[in-house]
Amino acid sequence: MTPSEAGFLTDTRASYDAMAADYAAWIRDELAAKPLDRAVLDGFAEHVRPGPVADVGCGPGRVTAYLHERGVRTSGVDLSPRMIEIARAAHPDLRFEVGSMLALDLPDGSLAGLLAWYSTIHVPPERLPDAFAEFHRVLAPGGHLLAAFQAGDEVARRTRAGDHAIALDFHYRRPDDVAALLARAGLDVRARLVREPDDDGPYPEQHAQAFLLARKRPA
Repeated sequence: MTPSEAGFLTDTRASYDAMAADYAAWIRDELAAKPLDRAVLDGFAEHVRPGPVADVGCGPGRVTAYLHERGVRTSGVDLSPRMIEIARAAHPDLRFEVGSMLALDLPDGSLAGLLAWYSTIHVPPERLPDAFAEFHRVLAPGGHLLAAFQAGDEVARRTRAGDHAIALDFHYRRPDDVAALLARAGLDVRARLVREPDDDGPYPEQHAQAFLLARKRPA
């Protein structure tokens, strides 16, 4: 592990540990106000049902539970131990584990689907191919990946979230660039949606939102 990699992981873990309880309360009902986002998740569920699916970067587990309610056997993984504690308390019937998307504790080819719902946004650009290679490794041939992220081409550094000190870089990415990286990893984009910023939900969005559905090439 390089020093820069260690710093990225340490900062992300510490930041989400610090704001976990407030974040979980703030984001809890977001999907209720976003029908297009729900439609994207519902389409993903149709492709991957009955699973198994890993929600990588699951946070407090709200999207893990959403997929589970739609008949998809889904488990959650997150870098933040505090987030995992909250997810387990909120959804005791589901499985949540602490882990990194750069080294998932899953066998090769074991998943029908993998969800990266705004969980790659803190990954530095030089590490994103490694994350996509790991996604490819754990997906079965023909398995699907759904990635959601803010569209753009800049990086925003944030040092406060409410009353909490954090240290997070938010990487806004062009959908075409992400699709090209996925293709290099053996994950071909089958559908994409880019919607304009939405004023509904717990916060006004500043960027367009991108959703890419990709499939691992058959063996």
